Amino acid sequence: MDNLALPAGVLLTPGAGAGRDQPALVAIDEILSARGVPVERIDFPYRLAGRRSPDPQHVLLATVVSAATAFAGELGVDPGALALGGRSLGGRICSIAVAAGLPAAGLVLISYPLHPPGKPERLRTEHFDKLELPCLFVSGTRDNFATPAELQRETTAIPGPVTHAWIDGADHGIGGHDSEVATLVSQWMSDTYGGETPARR
Repeated sequence: MDNLALPAGVLLTPGAGAGRDQPALVAIDEILSARGVPVERIDFPYRLAGRRSPDPQHVLLATVVSAATAFAGELGVDPGALALGGRSLGGRICSIAVAAGLPAAGLVLISYPLHPPGKPERLRTEHFDKLELPCLFVSGTRDNFATPAELQRETTAIPGPVTHAWIDGADHGIGGHDSEVATLVSQWMSDTYGGETPARR
């Protein structure tokens, strides 16, 4: 893992209650774009249609696969050169897509929804053992979808290198901490990827 190439781009997806302009995603976009790393923020179909309820999982997965393929094509790189991720539902869907075979350079998971609030027995971890790539989890210490202890315990199932970053006192929405989240993501990329940006095709 010492000579990983810097991802050629980062695809970001929003949580269930927001769109591509979610403040944390915008902040990540700004800090990475300033470093010369292209960022693509997308909306899911239900959001574009003005609906509140998320699409079925297979539609969300297809959206991520299609967006990653298109973004990689625009950049002239293989899809595996991209880092994928996002907030809550969006990040979870990206992780499931990777576990199902979508190649990626890494996962950026903001406020990963480990389980529904108040239902710690309903874990969303069945795919963790297939994540053989660097994973960053950024969560608030008061997130009712995953306590720090729960997240640290469950992510031991991930075979790839896992990094945890905590926003002290923040809840699942991590409101008001967007700059801090973006800085943590940027620092993780610096710490994790030491190689050159992949060459364009």
